[in-house]
Amino acid sequence: MSVVVPMTSDKQMTHDHAGDRLRLLESQLDILFQVSWALGSSLQLDQTLQQVLTILHEGGGIHRSLIALLDPDAGHLWVGAVHGPLRRPTDGVRYRPGEGIVGALLADSQPRVIRSLTDEPRFLDRLGLFDRQLPLLAIPIRHAETPIGALAVQPRALNGQFRQELRFLERVTELMGQSVALALAVDHEHRRLARERDLLRREVRGQYGFDNIIGRDLAMRRVFEQMRMVSKWTTTVLIRGESGTGKELVASGIHYNSPRANGPFVKLNCAALPDNLLESELFGHEKGAFTGAITQRKGRFEQAHGGTLFLDELGEISPAFQAKLLRVLQEGEFERVGGQATVRVDVRIIAATNRNLEIALETGEFREDLYYRLNVMPIQMPPLRERLSDIPDLAQFLVGRLARQQGRDLALTDSAVRLLARYDWPGNVRELENCLERAAVMSESGIIDRDSIGITGIEDRVMNGPAPVSVASDMDLDDPDLGERERVIAALEQCGWVQAKAARLLNMTPRQIAYRIQTLNIRVRRL
Repeated sequence: MSVVVPMTSDKQMTHDHAGDRLRLLESQLDILFQVSWALGSSLQLDQTLQQVLTILHEGGGIHRSLIALLDPDAGHLWVGAVHGPLRRPTDGVRYRPGEGIVGALLADSQPRVIRSLTDEPRFLDRLGLFDRQLPLLAIPIRHAETPIGALAVQPRALNGQFRQELRFLERVTELMGQSVALALAVDHEHRRLARERDLLRREVRGQYGFDNIIGRDLAMRRVFEQMRMVSKWTTTVLIRGESGTGKELVASGIHYNSPRANGPFVKLNCAALPDNLLESELFGHEKGAFTGAITQRKGRFEQAHGGTLFLDELGEISPAFQAKLLRVLQEGEFERVGGQATVRVDVRIIAATNRNLEIALETGEFREDLYYRLNVMPIQMPPLRERLSDIPDLAQFLVGRLARQQGRDLALTDSAVRLLARYDWPGNVRELENCLERAAVMSESGIIDRDSIGITGIEDRVMNGPAPVSVASDMDLDDPDLGERERVIAALEQCGWVQAKAARLLNMTPRQIAYRIQTLNIRVRRL
């Protein structure tokens, strides 16, 4: 019995070959679609590259693969993703331009087909990933004709179709180029912003550090110690003191030196708003809650979630609003104006007031329960008149800041400092800063001396005020850098403006010092 084997015609073979090619093209188009979707679905570069290699493995018959990307700052390639069994970790693996097969792609940007890795001298095998018995295809990843990475793959078999496989992988790397460049740019910008953020945080912490709040007086050292202790915790703080004593600066220092330093620091002056606006400002409002509420708006409590809310001039709010505020402080929850949903927040409260709350309690202007809720950790800011020894340091600091603002050199003379230290400063540090700014504006040379300070009117109030506090008792009258006018004024101040005593200090006669006072245009205090 014979078996007849049908002969396949040339036409049928051509038809079968065309069908195989069509199925291959359809498969490659499907893979390109999946790769394109993966590249556009996320900016998490490592996850995206790993997904691309998985797609090539599952649909394209790729056995082992690697993607390396260029670090533009260092100038070398680093391993971004791998697929296949690894014998060594990828951490720290780098390829310089021209180094190994991968580095060669960065040097000349030319694709490569290597039929046997065993015979390839440039194969480094740093990862133990690739099989030496299989061929390797290596294709550069380009963006705007510039190589930014490399794709190296091992198909299970090439079957002599390496040119077609190479063209297909080049299409894959063309898709990858734009997405990888974008992701690298975003990552670079993210790292730049992170460095800038960290720098700003260091600057803010330095600016609001305890060492940068001026004060050596005993009362200020007590404030610093309280700040250091309370900044470690989330305890509510009540800062008390006259206007202009630096309550907001202390609140900032506590926040930026606390565990919440990375959270928001939100401020609100409670005295600046009536109750209806204050409620909306603190708690926020829903769309349509009142005329003009065209959108939902978060209040200061929500804005400060995870951080600190500083309520300045809290003693000025009405008893009716105090009850609403008390609930938030006790429960940590509230409703927006015009809303029904309860909003929960995690906020540290730092409050400040210049009012005598104890008197306000007696008159019924301040709720007792709110007082005890706020007065957990009170910090009393001393007025400037009670720490006159800090004026020289404060004045020099403020003049330095004015110099940076005005973009010129400013200098403060000793005679000016002595005059400043003899005034009682009812407006505290804020008044001192205003006085120095006026003096700087009036000084064309940039030298703020006693005459410059006198233009502001401070000297008239000093001369007509109570007996001065001596701040020049330790001044060296023989200092060669001390001008004659400053030397005479310093001697008079040390002697309580008794001219005969000052004359003896200066080895002069009373007549000589009287002549100096007249010719140097020194205003004499009448005691």
